[in-house]
Amino acid sequence: MAADGGTGAGRPDRRTILADAAIGVLADAGMRGLTHRAVDAAAGLPLGTTSAYLRTRQALLTALVRRLVELDQGELQGMGEEVPALRSAEELAHGIAALTDRRLTGEGRRRSLARYACAVESVRDPELREILVPRENAGRAVVRAFVAAQGVPDPEGRTLTLLACIDGLVFDRLVCGGGVRQDEIEGLVAAALRSPGGAAPEAPSAGPPGSRTPPPE
Repeated sequence: MAADGGTGAGRPDRRTILADAAIGVLADAGMRGLTHRAVDAAAGLPLGTTSAYLRTRQALLTALVRRLVELDQGELQGMGEEVPALRSAEELAHGIAALTDRRLTGEGRRRSLARYACAVESVRDPELREILVPRENAGRAVVRAFVAAQGVPDPEGRTLTLLACIDGLVFDRLVCGGGVRQDEIEGLVAAALRSPGGAAPEAPSAGPPGSRTPPPE
């Protein structure tokens, strides 16, 4: 199988098709709606196909979570490769804004809904929790390198805290609606770059608070 989950001929293999369909079912119907039959229907495949490839519910969930992580890692890797080095706090804030927009609209929104449902499920499932552990990627490395270049202590810890805060904002807006405001992102970036004495780089200016358009519900 190709590294991108395909067959090597530009077509996804059957397990990848089923995992992608399962992500959609979970996003639309929640954990209770995630059944082998529902995945068969969503994938447009004959009844029994999912159970033939992923016999148990645990196997279905594991395949779904692995695919989620693969897609997320690919997204962050691509973003990091597009911008291999950040030149300012403003660039960092704009990159984070692009990520939050992706994760709150369209297919990114559905994937976010599935991801958080799996995160809650992983509290009682060590196997899923291990798969969901944050991993290194180009996007994370670019943020960490920029934070380190500002001379703040513990750039790794600051980076992880910043990304966790962004993740929390995305979760909040999925539940409550609306988009992540630019000033919210700027505040988190400023906190991540604040020196022990309390000074922080000048906050980027990208319009008044709330100037970004919230995603459609």
